[in-house]
Amino acid sequence: MKNRLLAALALALPFIASIAPATAQDFKRPVRIIVPFAPGGTSDILARLIAPKLQDAIGQSVVVENKPGAAGNLGADTVAKATPDGHTLLLMDVGSLATAPSLFPDLTFDVRKDLQPVSMVMFGPYVLAVHPSVPVKSVQELLAHAKANPGKLAVANSGVGAVNHITAVSMAKSLGIDWKSVPYRGGAAASRAVISGESQVIVNGTTATLPFVIDKQMVGLAVTGSERLPNAPDLPTFKEAGLPMADAGTWQGLLTTGGTPAPVVNKLNAELRKILAMPDIAQKIGEQGGVVRAGSPDDFKAWLNTNIESWGGIIKEAGIKPQS
Repeated sequence: MKNRLLAALALALPFIASIAPATAQDFKRPVRIIVPFAPGGTSDILARLIAPKLQDAIGQSVVVENKPGAAGNLGADTVAKATPDGHTLLLMDVGSLATAPSLFPDLTFDVRKDLQPVSMVMFGPYVLAVHPSVPVKSVQELLAHAKANPGKLAVANSGVGAVNHITAVSMAKSLGIDWKSVPYRGGAAASRAVISGESQVIVNGTTATLPFVIDKQMVGLAVTGSERLPNAPDLPTFKEAGLPMADAGTWQGLLTTGGTPAPVVNKLNAELRKILAMPDIAQKIGEQGGVVRAGSPDDFKAWLNTNIESWGGIIKEAGIKPQS
């Protein structure tokens, strides 16, 4: 009897191994997290928080690679065309992915088919801020100044077609003001441009911009979202200040290549959610004005599909073009 049981177990082991849940052995080589913006922006900060924790979880080195260009499309294309095995990841403001199909008719990848959502990571409100040389201390003063000086204020954004670009264009159209949209290679570069005075206004994620407001290198005027920020309680919300686009912000998410096997996607999702639940990670995200937004791959996919449609409607209605 004992020998028969041992023989049966030996025959069953390969089958058991084949149906075992995904483990660290699914990852056979270093994993890349592609950040499609320059270093120092919100996506880059998050990727560098997550990378060492993910490395510990999967037993392979995890490196962050910045690949800026084309409002995030260059880096996204790299992930879309990678081997579908979960070893190439994309961390970015996924609002840019949701706007890309409506803005770029020659897009080199299909957002819905060529990229696989893993999990949302964070929501960060936008902060509206100006260079200290701009003679305003409130939203109403900024609007009056902009109307009195049409075309003279330069509004920095993180790239043509980025959500903060579209937000600023839509705001101007709704408020009847005329300011210039100036694209940079990511949110950090946009912030630096305003700090230096090269551009005068910015609507950008709190993670990349709020520290400069707190340090008085910029003058903060308002924030999006439903509540004021704990570390900047004097800044009114857009709604309080009478501004449109009150719900705009940076939605950061992690994706991998379309066609990646479900067990690998689920493994990445499970480990990422554990990481985002760690007190030190949640605290660091909170210190930057962000809120953890972890979820399932299906939840993220539904969000992306919904926003492709909703942002597409805004882009069409506002007549926003890539060269705006």
